[in-house]
Amino acid sequence: MRDLILSVLCLLATLLIYFINKRLYRRWRRLLLMPLVMTPMALVALLLVTRISWQDYIGESHWLLWLLGPATLAFAVPVYENTEIIRRHWLSLSAGVVTATAVAIGSSVWLARLLTLPEVIQRSLAVRSITTPFALAAAEQLGGQPDLVALFVVITGVFGMAVGDVLFIRLAVKQGMAKGAGFGAASHGAGTARAYEIGQEEGVVASLVMMLSGIVTVIIAPVTGHLLWAVA
Repeated sequence: MRDLILSVLCLLATLLIYFINKRLYRRWRRLLLMPLVMTPMALVALLLVTRISWQDYIGESHWLLWLLGPATLAFAVPVYENTEIIRRHWLSLSAGVVTATAVAIGSSVWLARLLTLPEVIQRSLAVRSITTPFALAAAEQLGGQPDLVALFVVITGVFGMAVGDVLFIRLAVKQGMAKGAGFGAASHGAGTARAYEIGQEEGVVASLVMMLSGIVTVIIAPVTGHLLWAVA
């Protein structure tokens, strides 16, 4: 009974911290105040101070992970409402998704091998550039560790969101579609949220590229794993 009460309190604390964090971010849009950054940091600090174990914390909070799937699918609504953009640019979007997926997986594994990181980290890093539900599904086929996958996905998303605008300025990227595709392919959910802050077209393209990149990665994961590690 005590464990159940503790888990429920942890769930309520998670929701409370998230909503407070979200209000703060709406008022002061700073990178460190992003819910994706500040909320996990606050929760880790809370668990360390109170000496609550991970098992007790996740007991009644596990369903929040399940919500990742519906939350990702919700990005399909604005995509459906703007299908004209897709019809006009389907070829460039398709080519961009394939290229982004190949570069993301190849560069991640290559860099991990260059640094002689353990194989489990290599496999977990391979899917860091797609949103969490897709990344976990693909990592299961690649042999990645779920906890590491989730961590790498969050770090990639926050980093891409933080430096994306600066890179676009440096590279003189001005088209909305190009910015949206870049955010969606490189920093998935966090980048897509940033793309919607820039404009509707950017957000729609980011949503589409994010979902397509995830789908493509999951589909090719078995073949990718065989090709990359069979020759290692």
